[in-house]
Amino acid sequence: MSSINALVIGLGSIGQRHAHVLRELGHGVTTVSRRGSGDYQSIAEAIAVTRPGYVIVATETSDHVESLRQLAEADFRGPVLVEKPIFAHSGPVPDYPFARLLVGYNLRFHRVMAAFADRLAGRQAITVSAYVGQDIRDWRPGRDHRTSASATLQAGGGVLRDLSHELDYLLWLFGPWRRVAALGGSSGTRQIEVEDHLDLLLEMTRSAAVQVHMDYLDQPGIRRIRVNLAEETIEADVLGGRLTINGKVHDFPNERDESYKKMHLAAMNGGGPICTFAEGLAVMDLIDASERALQSRTWISA
Repeated sequence: MSSINALVIGLGSIGQRHAHVLRELGHGVTTVSRRGSGDYQSIAEAIAVTRPGYVIVATETSDHVESLRQLAEADFRGPVLVEKPIFAHSGPVPDYPFARLLVGYNLRFHRVMAAFADRLAGRQAITVSAYVGQDIRDWRPGRDHRTSASATLQAGGGVLRDLSHELDYLLWLFGPWRRVAALGGSSGTRQIEVEDHLDLLLEMTRSAAVQVHMDYLDQPGIRRIRVNLAEETIEADVLGGRLTINGKVHDFPNERDESYKKMHLAAMNGGGPICTFAEGLAVMDLIDASERALQSRTWISA
């Protein structure tokens, strides 16, 4: 496709990664950062001067609503990709005027997850077990993890939101969900105020027994999903790039930024298994229900 000018709002680690990926794809990139490290500090000024064709919102989760409001008021009408999760909390949402509003769940474009989805082909699963964990102290080397957005309630941190890729792909492949129960919280070992481990038990449309584990603790990191079908056991090892079917291993090596590149191309051009605004809101509904289940220690129904 021809080169466009993209605008990246927010220059934390993920914003910088989006900017790098878009430049690798041959697009012009302009940046906005309220801390002064970008090309502009104001979204309105950046839109007026550069007239971008595509916008990425990569601010802290708690700032997504405000960034989208400013974009709409600046009369931007092109496609917008918002870093996951779409919002910090569920609730009423405006009728946004953008051509497309999408959510950055790039795991949908990872080679091993694409192969996993193809192998499932919409079949009913008997059991599903998803596991993701990585020590939060290893996320941003050289920075105190306790000062990061991941570690604070105000910024929208915690494993439910940071690791919501699992909730998105479970909804994508097995949803909608019917009821959820939760255990976990903050262990105190990482000295952060948000939950650092959580286990969910879900009943979903295409599997009546779904388990999800998320944590900020695992050393080294791990991200896997294992499914039992009537005649197959399938396991996807995302970090290892391996799909195992009844014990037979198939390798799917994935270049570091490949899934981000494919996601951006789908966002700009349309098509592909990209997470829509409605699907992003469905993830938020499940996050909200999971928090209520954790607090009440009861099952929460959809």
